[in-house]
Amino acid sequence: MAVERIVSFFPSATELLYELGVGDKIFGVTHECLYPEDATSKPRVINSVFDPSKMTSKEIDDKIVQLMQEGKEIYKLDEDNLKKAKPDLIISQDICEVCSAHTSHVNKAQSILEKKPLIQPLDPHDLDGVLASITTISKLVNKEKEGQDLVESLKKRINFIKNQKFDERPKVLAIEWLDPFFTSGHWVPEMIEVAGGNNEISSTREASRRLSFDEIEKCDPDFLILMPCGFDLDRTLAEYKKIFASDQSWNKLRAVNEKNVYAVDGNSFFSKPSIRTVIGIEILAKIIHPEIFEKKQVPPNSFQQIRS
Repeated sequence: MAVERIVSFFPSATELLYELGVGDKIFGVTHECLYPEDATSKPRVINSVFDPSKMTSKEIDDKIVQLMQEGKEIYKLDEDNLKKAKPDLIISQDICEVCSAHTSHVNKAQSILEKKPLIQPLDPHDLDGVLASITTISKLVNKEKEGQDLVESLKKRINFIKNQKFDERPKVLAIEWLDPFFTSGHWVPEMIEVAGGNNEISSTREASRRLSFDEIEKCDPDFLILMPCGFDLDRTLAEYKKIFASDQSWNKLRAVNEKNVYAVDGNSFFSKPSIRTVIGIEILAKIIHPEIFEKKQVPPNSFQQIRS
């Protein structure tokens, strides 16, 4: 079946479709599909039921917990835009119902569409899964050669870092949410290991979970990497200042005292299993091993050392 009209419920898929040269076939996206910029002009078929832009980390977490306890949706389907899109393919995700539109939205979409589209769920939890997603989607949109070339290019960049000889591997703790603390799970632990660090507390492919300060204190990592899900660098820095500026317990941590706390643009390079995950690895390598990767070019405003 030739795919001509695509709806993406998954920001990573939207980005990939543009990379493969079929952005013109996208007729519906989510409110989180912000990259590339042209994706923001596409009709939205998924929106959040609340606006997190003016809420603190704690308020966002409280709202999500409340909605889930009440059995309510975090995202809402725009039925009119979906019907207008007339998709013959919907790309969804099964990774996390908090992070993006999930199975229930796909089921609802199928129920209201007269012509039933092909449904392609993606479920990457590690780097191999991210690369496999490229192969899956490229075949569906008849861009298999382009997909293969992209996979090989990304593998080359990953292996360049992975094959470096690291004299030491510092303990690295990545934190996905600041209030309350959450670990960074799924693909992030593997990203840290590839970049020459020893990932602490979380494990590759495991979902993120709540994290106590006692666990952080006991771990006492060499590096703390802050990557709140969905936050860019500026938002992360602002949240850090609000939460930790006068927190004496936090300020006693070794990584804090040694100025080895870094904020990164989590939304662009870490929160989603996209092709830019490889840039995330390069950012981590530059942070953890500047003696090797000091000259490695990464995007501006992708990370910042927190000195106080």
